[in-house]
Amino acid sequence: MSDAMQDPRRSGEASMAPADVREVNFDGLVGPTHNYAGLALGNVASMRHGGLESNPREAALQGLAKMKSLMDAGYAQGVLPPQQRPDLGALRELGFAGSDAEVLKRAAADAPRILRAVCSASSMWTANAATVTPSVDAPDGRVHFTPANLQSSFHRYLEPRTTSRVLAAIFEDARHFAHHPALPATPAFSDEGAANHTRLAADHGDPGVHLYVYGRQAFGGERAPQRYPARQTREASQAVARQHGLSDAQTVFAQQHPDAIDAGVFHNDVIAVGNGPVLLYHDMAFLDEEKTLDALRWKMATPLIPVRVPSEAIPLEDAVSTYLFNSQLLSNPDGSMTLVVPGECQENEDVWRVIQDLLLAGNNPIAEIVVKDVKQSMRNGGGPACLRLRVPLSAQERHSLGGRVLLDDALHADLTRWVERHYRDRLSPNDLADPQLADETLSALDELTRLLGIGSVYPFQR
Repeated sequence: MSDAMQDPRRSGEASMAPADVREVNFDGLVGPTHNYAGLALGNVASMRHGGLESNPREAALQGLAKMKSLMDAGYAQGVLPPQQRPDLGALRELGFAGSDAEVLKRAAADAPRILRAVCSASSMWTANAATVTPSVDAPDGRVHFTPANLQSSFHRYLEPRTTSRVLAAIFEDARHFAHHPALPATPAFSDEGAANHTRLAADHGDPGVHLYVYGRQAFGGERAPQRYPARQTREASQAVARQHGLSDAQTVFAQQHPDAIDAGVFHNDVIAVGNGPVLLYHDMAFLDEEKTLDALRWKMATPLIPVRVPSEAIPLEDAVSTYLFNSQLLSNPDGSMTLVVPGECQENEDVWRVIQDLLLAGNNPIAEIVVKDVKQSMRNGGGPACLRLRVPLSAQERHSLGGRVLLDDALHADLTRWVERHYRDRLSPNDLADPQLADETLSALDELTRLLGIGSVYPFQR
């Protein structure tokens, strides 16, 4: 499904910087089947906590609390719904037959790892939902979306079809939004979405440069990690940029350091975060650090503000365990920035000292540190930045959104009550075969689609 062939410029619309552009962070609602299955190879936290008991209700409420606090602080906040889990259709495609209860029972007995995969609530990490180009950068003056194919792991490969439907339902006005198909789900075009993409500009409404970070080249080339897989290819990043109509002058393609991937940095947003002209990064983020910075400096219309954290200050192991770089970096009206970090950063004495000494005292716009408790997500390998998809939108684009997805006090209250009605307070991997859990989840999502007003986006099967 693609509207990208329709060019509004043919009807006389000019491509110019839209008015009142704000970055809207669309956080993923944590799904009712949130569990610790340890499915993500290379994600150290996910593997470490595999098999432990989770608390879906607490996880969802922690996510909503983060959204509410940022909304209260004046940031534009949106929500994206979870996906239907367990994915009974996927189990049937894999040969499990019978009633829903029989399908779940047979999968639990014969292929428990597959059952865990089709129950994963990983769509909560919406940084992997898609790659987004704002209208100010696109040649047709629309916001462009490409859902990530997430082909690197089975449990995430199940997401793109529903993600496409959700994005199309929310960003539905073809005058303002263009939707592209996910890339071919093959290793050559392995795409993990915005977790490997950063846009740098003077402000959200100004033309920007897009930094695409990849782990390997599919067709020969540079070094590759040896211990864990590289989930993003250069070829995939280049294809997304082509879909969105970006030029060479608007893009920089940089390889993530293979040693960082082997240390558990499975996405670039675990080792670097950018906002406006600021790039906060670890010195092991890029294979060729100077080349990457020089390319950004050359192409950006505004001076780049690099904030480099050396390994001597924070070793890779601490960067991964605390998710310092998987923080949200947010712009304030006075030109300063706020860094939203997970509570694990405050619990690590060395990391917390670096945050105070290097960031707050440095020559950069970061003026405030906000700590958020997202432990349920962190134990599965996702920090504050994993939980949100960044979408710069003009006032007109925000007004044209479909559904009820921009957070306000009423929506937050409704979602909180929805979670408290439908979510369990504990879930172990053994509980995933319970047919009652599947029924509870379907009922919850059926109510959620009405609450959000997004229509039929799920392949419901009862």
